[in-house]
Amino acid sequence: MSDAVGWAEYCKSLAPAIAETCATVPVNSGSGALVKALGVALPEWKFRHAMSRGGWYRLGGVHDGCGVRVSGNLETWAKDALDERGGDFGRLADDFAGRTLFATRLVGQTHYLVATADESADGFLQLEIEAVQEMRVHRLFAGDPSSLEELVDPRGGAGQPVPLGLPGYAFRRLQHIGAFLRRMLAQSPVPAPIHRMLDDWSKSSAGHTGAYCRHWVIATREHLDRYHQPVFRAQPISVQAGAAPEFGAADGTSGLKLNEALARFDREAGYPMAWYFHMLGTRSVPHRVAQTVVEDSLAGFAYLPQRDVDVVRGWLHRPYSV
Repeated sequence: MSDAVGWAEYCKSLAPAIAETCATVPVNSGSGALVKALGVALPEWKFRHAMSRGGWYRLGGVHDGCGVRVSGNLETWAKDALDERGGDFGRLADDFAGRTLFATRLVGQTHYLVATADESADGFLQLEIEAVQEMRVHRLFAGDPSSLEELVDPRGGAGQPVPLGLPGYAFRRLQHIGAFLRRMLAQSPVPAPIHRMLDDWSKSSAGHTGAYCRHWVIATREHLDRYHQPVFRAQPISVQAGAAPEFGAADGTSGLKLNEALARFDREAGYPMAWYFHMLGTRSVPHRVAQTVVEDSLAGFAYLPQRDVDVVRGWLHRPYSV
């Protein structure tokens, strides 16, 4: 399968089995149990847990003081109620002043799982599964909100969250990353930074020793612009998210000491040229290092394979960041 449409349809065909699996695996059993269950549901794919990202929330629904759900969508409920009153927010607040209503939030963590489809750097399936729990947060119309935004998502905080049931897994998205990136190129023939990063990976020692998806996942986004044309975004995220090795070389370090610092960084990250890709993606390594590496090479310090020097030199000629 090579075309983007074919991969999209194929991924869609797997969605029901993934959603059913999510519904049967308890969150407290851990990501290992989720991976095992997916292996049973989709034996043709060997998904591996790559990383998790938490700390996010989405607006939920509306509950009354007895815990009965009034609406499953807070924003829609609030907009409809305001529209019924001709957009008069003061009237809306007065009408609901005597009712005990609470907003809820969906608080979650996104798990990224990957499975290799072929040997190319972007030849992998990326599965996103959310661990979500609904929480009762602020009381609606308390604190005299003056706008719809303050009503549904007050800046001053949402109060002490109260769990409404246990957390559960929910299928969010499955996509073939290579197919998504090809759609980006179809929209604009000029390669985006993510395309260049993957090309550099393939050319460097990193690509000769391991799969890109073992060390990075790609957060994707698609929306329509004002002309209703699709706009694609792709942001690489290190699976070490926030815990990248420390680069232990001071400004001006070169030669043997720089080699030692680069080797130590790569060893802790787990793959060759990790310093270069973290320079691009996490800023853990300063850009000045690239120039020093090339200068050392020109001076006869051959501590990097020539293919890696060529990659770094190419970046110096046309810098980019992801």
